[in-house]
Amino acid sequence: MAPYVHVSQGRNPRTIAALAVAWALLAAAVFILNAALWIAGLLALATLPALWDLWRNPSAGLRIDDTTFQWQSGRRQGELALGDIKNVRFDRSWDFAIRVSVVLASGKRIRLPAETLPPVDRLETELTARGLTCERHPFSLF
Repeated sequence: MAPYVHVSQGRNPRTIAALAVAWALLAAAVFILNAALWIAGLLALATLPALWDLWRNPSAGLRIDDTTFQWQSGRRQGELALGDIKNVRFDRSWDFAIRVSVVLASGKRIRLPAETLPPVDRLETELTARGLTCERHPFSLF
């Protein structure tokens, strides 16, 4: 079976659109609603992480082949043999985000960075095609 590779970049159209909308709303608040500049400036600070991602353009991703499961995000990276994996857990949290954990045969749990993940349905399809068990847990507290 051909390896599955997913790569994401920090500089993407969704980030650019989100920044443009946020800045447009802040500008409208200042010029139309006469909001104080210092309040708009404080709110603009919330856009700095997205601006930093646009400037740095970090790469993240994962690779699954018939023997290994690899991921990397910035300086974090990992590699596991598929034979060491007991199952893969998909936990939906109360904010509707899905967190993915790899559970090893030893019982140790490794949380995958969110930025490395492809769409969850696609990831589950690739994992089950390679004989791994996937578990879905809706609204887990931890």
